[in-house]
Amino acid sequence: MRNTTRVAEAPAIRVGCAGWSLPRTQWPRFPAEGSHLERYAARFDAAEIDTSFYRPHRTETYARWAASTPAHFRFAVKLPKSITHEARLQGARDALDAFLGEVDGLGPKLGCLLIQLAPSHAFDAAVARRFLADLRRRYGGPVAIEPRHASWFTPEVDAQLAGQRVARVLADPVLQAGGEWPGGWPQLVYLRLHGRPRVYWSAYDEALLDRLALRLQQARDAGAACWCILDNTAGGEAVGNALTLKARLSHRINQETT
Repeated sequence: MRNTTRVAEAPAIRVGCAGWSLPRTQWPRFPAEGSHLERYAARFDAAEIDTSFYRPHRTETYARWAASTPAHFRFAVKLPKSITHEARLQGARDALDAFLGEVDGLGPKLGCLLIQLAPSHAFDAAVARRFLADLRRRYGGPVAIEPRHASWFTPEVDAQLAGQRVARVLADPVLQAGGEWPGGWPQLVYLRLHGRPRVYWSAYDEALLDRLALRLQQARDAGAACWCILDNTAGGEAVGNALTLKARLSHRINQETT
């Protein structure tokens, strides 16, 4: 089984972006030298790789990304659409094995796997249980799932996910009743902030980021490892929002220790 050590990592709050592109307006806040990833990793401790959803990457590519980041840095990697959207979690063992072989290149830098489902993908208990069992036989680290169909947001589904150590993502904007809070396995909280009112474009205001910092701190204090990924990247807002959120969290942590 791969990455069994990830489960034992101490709870932390990781803040980052979907990808590591740095808008020119934010360059002064990062080192001037190095690749985009090296400069990004000087300020953040996490990034989400979502290009893996669209196309495979070589193991050597993942290894190069891992080598470009500090020891404490972690990547979340989105499962390919061939598994989640085309096969819809069925009959995908070969594709899953291929994907896991590729992300092995990250070594200890692999922090979480992300499963994003199509909006039309209704919950089927048998299909979900079988797929997640196959995944768990191959991979022991953190897993988060972002369903978007209303049938996934029930106590029964949360209980099944928790039993297989899978967290349900809290995604913003919230599309379904019950999605206002993370669910599934309580020891992992994974937030994906897509921007609102204009998805992928709008920036979040500082008041919301203040409230978010408090919620993340409370979840961490309750024993959960936390990820917060800013995905409002289309207009370059994610980096600024993520830096602001990190500053708010640092302020809260400093208050705790003084």
